[in-house]
Amino acid sequence: MNQPNSDITQLLQKIANGNKSVVDQLIPVVYENLREMAGAQMYKERSGHTLSPTSLVHEAYMKLVNQKNSSWQNRAHFFALASIAMRRILINHANKKLAQKRGGDSPVVTFNEEFMGQESNAEEIILLDRALEKLKSMNERQSKVVEFKFFGGLEFNEIAEVLKVSLPTIRRDWRLARAWLIRELKDE
Repeated sequence: MNQPNSDITQLLQKIANGNKSVVDQLIPVVYENLREMAGAQMYKERSGHTLSPTSLVHEAYMKLVNQKNSSWQNRAHFFALASIAMRRILINHANKKLAQKRGGDSPVVTFNEEFMGQESNAEEIILLDRALEKLKSMNERQSKVVEFKFFGGLEFNEIAEVLKVSLPTIRRDWRLARAWLIRELKDE
């Protein structure tokens, strides 16, 4: 279902203003986009993962709409926050899996375009999360650019819209953050 961006933004603003009765109207409008984001995330996971793209969408959606103070600016902002929610769900899931099977050597992880299309495991996701948290302490915007691009699948222009900076700034942040992450993850 392709709804105009303004329709999605209007629904999001109603929810943010406390009108929870429109929550049921929102899911059919955003579901396909969320499902694509979740599918992209699950594609990167190992086969036989206990989470499905559908369950990832449902968990992320529930986290988003059940927030007490939701202040979505627009469609892009909503999907950026959805990418963060999905990332946190996957990281929590990975941490639970690791807690069950402590031990073993940590894998060698590199952050590059090929990594985005390959299967990953719990340890790799956790290492990437740690590196992103470290990057966030040094440059929060660069960390958000990576998170929105890698976990959310947002395009550079959507990220620029969410972060309210220019497209060249987002591209520069992506290049710098990516180079930093490659170096950081090689050291891991």
